[in-house]
Amino acid sequence: MAAGTQARADTSSWRARYESRRVSAEEAIAHVKSGDRVAFSYGREPLELGLALVARAGELENITIFNPVPGRDFGWYDDWGPAHPHPFSIEYEMCVPVIRGGVEEHRFDQAVSSIYGASERPYGSGEADVMLVEVSSPDRHGYCSLGASVWDKRERIRGAGIVVASVNPKLIRTFGENYVHVSEIDYFVDHVPSGREPASVDLLGRKPSEAPEWVRTIGDLVAGEVLHDGDTLEIGVGLTSESVARSEAIRERSDLGWHSEATPRGIIRLVMDGVITGARKTLHPGKAVCTSIGGGTREEMDFVDGNPIFELYPNRYATNPVTIAQNANMVAINSAVAVDLTGQVTAETIGRRQISTAGGQTPFAYGALLSEGGRNVVVLPSTASDGGVSRIMAEFPAGTIVTQTRALADIVVTEHGIAHLRGKSVRERALELCAICNPRFREELHAAARELYW
Repeated sequence: MAAGTQARADTSSWRARYESRRVSAEEAIAHVKSGDRVAFSYGREPLELGLALVARAGELENITIFNPVPGRDFGWYDDWGPAHPHPFSIEYEMCVPVIRGGVEEHRFDQAVSSIYGASERPYGSGEADVMLVEVSSPDRHGYCSLGASVWDKRERIRGAGIVVASVNPKLIRTFGENYVHVSEIDYFVDHVPSGREPASVDLLGRKPSEAPEWVRTIGDLVAGEVLHDGDTLEIGVGLTSESVARSEAIRERSDLGWHSEATPRGIIRLVMDGVITGARKTLHPGKAVCTSIGGGTREEMDFVDGNPIFELYPNRYATNPVTIAQNANMVAINSAVAVDLTGQVTAETIGRRQISTAGGQTPFAYGALLSEGGRNVVVLPSTASDGGVSRIMAEFPAGTIVTQTRALADIVVTEHGIAHLRGKSVRERALELCAICNPRFREELHAAARELYW
């Protein structure tokens, strides 16, 4: 296990340990043995460590790779075919573009998001034989920053057998609990830059693009008609939910707060421009709180670096419904794949087809509804498949995973309007949702609602 916390106050002690444990990527990965579970953390996979691991594919067997959010294709997501036995079995959490083909072919196993947003395995012996993580250079006290995302890195580091850190001197530092001491890491490897600029892609691997008109409409509806001055916001990752942060209407609001899981595009700029101040927050007033803050431009990330306004915490705190609910007027805003006429939400599958992952949507839905004055907002376009399928459905197809039960139903927004579901009967909910579906499906949904509920 990692060495723990001995002699942290002794500068010469931690410096000696750090220098003595600096090795090449190949030397560090030589500690991986057949049968091991190798875990990456949330955030970027260290390029040099991934390449060193795949280079050993011919000599390793029965390796499990846990990568919650795959971002780089090292070749182990490919189907190597029957002639070449695959030494790596893959476990993932978020269904992102780089692995979507393998997910559809059922070649990978999915870790299930917990009530804290991230998947949850026991944080102790056996969590991972080898943990691969990216950290900053140590400061004068021997502490390394975890950069733009904390999630559950600290717990996983402390539960791993061997911890290998890629040391990236360009990682940002924030306040909160975004750090780990060098005594908790076994080997340090020099980071190899990927050449990727900040904000070139988001958490889901998407490049920046101009939002279509329907997206802008949804963003303006939420910001203009659902939000109030002084609200504390959470906005999930996704084209539709992120439209709220980039809407013109949100700039008419004042003293907004931020308490979120991820931090999508547009949020840092709202802090810079004084729209998000946290002045009325009841928990961490004046602070922008999250567990991940990627997605900003270089200028925006430079603004975050060392700025005491921003505090990053592990997901067990930041995405804990009990913590979230302590923010009065907490507003959770998340994208959905589809909503049925009772108010059930899926953000993960249609039938058995995996499309996305729940992430922090469920804990923030609970937290917002438990908050004094809170609201749980689900946003989605009215149709899919180029307008051929309604995303507001009479019933979900068999096998669909329910991300939010109907007990959590509150506000649903499409480009056609806002449906208020909290406290309403099934018949009343069906009518509200029919009113905001695409007009071409309205008569069909009304007929289905009458058949099911009248």
